[in-house]
Amino acid sequence: MSLDLEPDDAQRAIHDELARFCAERCSDAELKKQIGGFAADLWRELAALGVLALATPEGDGGAAELCLACEALGAAVFPGPLCASVLAAQILPEAERREVTAGRAIVSLGAPPLVPFAPVATLFLALDGDRIHRAAPRGEVAPQATLGGEPWGRVELELGEALPASDRAFAVHDVALAAYTAAAGAALVARAAEHARTRRQFGRAIGEFQAVSHPLADCAIRSDAARILARAAACAIDADEPDTAARAAAARFSARAAALEAAHTAHQVFGAQGIAIEGPVFHLSRRIRQLASQPPSDLRARAAVLAPYAA
Repeated sequence: MSLDLEPDDAQRAIHDELARFCAERCSDAELKKQIGGFAADLWRELAALGVLALATPEGDGGAAELCLACEALGAAVFPGPLCASVLAAQILPEAERREVTAGRAIVSLGAPPLVPFAPVATLFLALDGDRIHRAAPRGEVAPQATLGGEPWGRVELELGEALPASDRAFAVHDVALAAYTAAAGAALVARAAEHARTRRQFGRAIGEFQAVSHPLADCAIRSDAARILARAAACAIDADEPDTAARAAAARFSARAAALEAAHTAHQVFGAQGIAIEGPVFHLSRRIRQLASQPPSDLRARAAVLAPYAA
């Protein structure tokens, strides 16, 4: 049986509209300005496009549309608590969900005391193993600088009720994270390939050397594979298939590995420019490395991947 993973016209329109939005409102210069901060107006603009409502009862699309949207956002490394908001929209009751999907409630999802977006959050969700609790800050939030430039903070959280976090909710989150991460890695590979095409050493473009071109080709293949896995998992979620958790988790792991390899290879291709804060790609690679370790942890995803092989 074959599965057509090419987007239809409506899905392609979502991707292309978001790509245009990112090109107009989320340039490299703007991203670098926002390091350590949070652009609330930009976040609300994104929400107004309906992205955060995808794969919810109120949204105009399911997991497949969300996957395409996250590909466009990942290619631009659009800032903000995107995947945390996606997960929150899956587990919150309707009234709170609408606040999140409208961009009015800013989600902090993590395991205290160090949690993402705590300095700007209006809605705290605390991770306790496989459980997600409502939470409230106990005292002031101490801002914490991070590698990815996101506004994290140290704060004690008082745990409230546990929310019904289903396998589907985590699967939707993992698909969004996989699509975003794979696209970010692919964008980094594309920039490194263009640099290799124009940068000359020993009278030749460095891309003509196999030591440069072959690792870049490998990264491109791995990014494509991760993108395909994310789209396949999204289709499985929309079809309500039984193994969606494992598929989404596999896509998440594939995307993370591909993007981290892309970051490593791009740094090699760009040389010192690759790790300079003001350089052409560090804002991409630092975001990828942040994504690789952001909550929720991969313990649940690992269990999902291994479940079919358990005795």
